[in-house]
Amino acid sequence: MTIKKVMVIGAGQMGAGIAQVCAQSGFSVLLNDMNEDALDKGMNNIEKLLTRAVDKERITEEAKAETLNRLAPSSQLSDAESCDLIIEAIVENMDVKTKVFSDLDKFAPKQAILATNTSSLPITEIAAATNRPEQVIGMHFMNPVPVMKLVEIIRGLQTSEETYQAIENMTEKLSKTPVEVQDFPGFVSNRILMPMINEAIYTVYEGVSSPEDVDTVMKLGMNHPMGPLTLADFIGLDTCLYIMEVLHEGFGDSKYRPCPLLRKYVKAGWLGKKSGRGFYQY
Repeated sequence: MTIKKVMVIGAGQMGAGIAQVCAQSGFSVLLNDMNEDALDKGMNNIEKLLTRAVDKERITEEAKAETLNRLAPSSQLSDAESCDLIIEAIVENMDVKTKVFSDLDKFAPKQAILATNTSSLPITEIAAATNRPEQVIGMHFMNPVPVMKLVEIIRGLQTSEETYQAIENMTEKLSKTPVEVQDFPGFVSNRILMPMINEAIYTVYEGVSSPEDVDTVMKLGMNHPMGPLTLADFIGLDTCLYIMEVLHEGFGDSKYRPCPLLRKYVKAGWLGKKSGRGFYQY
């Protein structure tokens, strides 16, 4: 199928980033959020990022104007009736996501593809909330979306080959690199990344080394651009804990057990950069 018009649901950092990249790549885009303040903030953030790109001579003023002309706000899910692809980028909560997908199934055209940006939840379960599971797929973008080149494309149990090919082709039009992934907890990125972060937390918990020295080992010894504990603070320790719990529950393997120190920090409200304190103070 041909994808021309896209709706992105959720105007937070991920949703706004996805909307921006789609609009910059020539797609007509609706950025949807039920919260008017969040929607305004998302639209304004896109304009600020485009202005910054113009200032740094990465894009022209004309390209910025064309991108903004292809982008429109939406506060009603029923606006999906005019779209070929809907990408959901809301909170990582299965009940909330399945409710949105069930509603989208009623509004979106019969041929439309429904995608989710989930970083860990089962695509197959989300698809089961619709009457078109063969047209439901995962599109896991990396953060920040305008910068990061990878998109994990996750097949649910019933995802059709036609749906997969359409999303793979679109991902390439976004100047991203698609990677095919099957529907397992954490997919590839978080199945590998989060246990590494969790193990880094264990080394601090067990008194093996300080957060600063753990990060230095991984940066200078393993050539990582950012240490795992700094990265955890940027991701959000509550998000790290949630994904580790998804992995632990999904596989039933003790190697995915969240570190007690991670739980303690989250309970203390030390969530990382967004709360002002995590393994470091901000």
